[in-house]
Amino acid sequence: MEKIKITCDSTCDLTEELYQKYDIEVMPLGVSLGDTLHKDGVDVNALQVFDFVSKEGVLPKTSAASVGEYDEMFKKYTDEGYAVIHINISSEFSSCYQNASIAAREYENVYPIDSRNLSTGSGHLAIAARELVNEGLSAKEIVEQLNEMKERLDVSFVLQTLDYLKKGGRCSGIVALGANLLKLRPEIEVVNGSMKVGKKYRGTAEKSIHDYVEGRLAGREDLQYNRIFITHSHVPAEIVEKVKEQVKALHPFAEVIETFAGCTISSHCGPCCLGVLFFKKKD
Repeated sequence: MEKIKITCDSTCDLTEELYQKYDIEVMPLGVSLGDTLHKDGVDVNALQVFDFVSKEGVLPKTSAASVGEYDEMFKKYTDEGYAVIHINISSEFSSCYQNASIAAREYENVYPIDSRNLSTGSGHLAIAARELVNEGLSAKEIVEQLNEMKERLDVSFVLQTLDYLKKGGRCSGIVALGANLLKLRPEIEVVNGSMKVGKKYRGTAEKSIHDYVEGRLAGREDLQYNRIFITHSHVPAEIVEKVKEQVKALHPFAEVIETFAGCTISSHCGPCCLGVLFFKKKD
């Protein structure tokens, strides 16, 4: 049977336990706090990012993994006789996929996947890849299936502040001020590899989160029930527990998994953001 290693960008936002369980190696992206370059999830975490923004009033600078870093990872496993399938954050958000693809040109059996997604949307694909390896599929067969599966991902999240998007130049100060005054909490959806604004929720953080989950899941018959991620940037634990109960009451998912957004994702969404991420059924 073909030896296959699954690797991914740190933006998959899985837990250390999940990376170990599914034998997935992570490529950390760069996060610069001022003049100091860190590695996402290695020597910096999201809470440190929020503290930096609060004190300095500017966002960290995030950076893609380099061609050389991908080459080093790929060479390590191909030298041991592995084919490598690497899950990248969407090419619309970062040059990671481009850099991984350049590095992969030196090898016959390295397959970067543009997930067209972020956070545990990409994480879903990384876990699915490992499950397909365990089923005995070849690397090329797995790549084919992943490219079909990524079109069925349903990925969204609800923001509690637009300040981080404003600081990053992704929305105007006037829009952010108006949303804050009206207590509007926008839903952001990932569509065709890019982000767009969906519904707008109003009220407290807790109310908007529960309204968002209800709006995202209630009454739907197109969901795949193997697993759902509740991924957040440090939402209070009591709210997350209520969300877990809400999700379980709405649909019989086999696994309801909580994960935290890493530094790269948190640098753009800000604190107290939450999303539910899952696969839709095949047509």
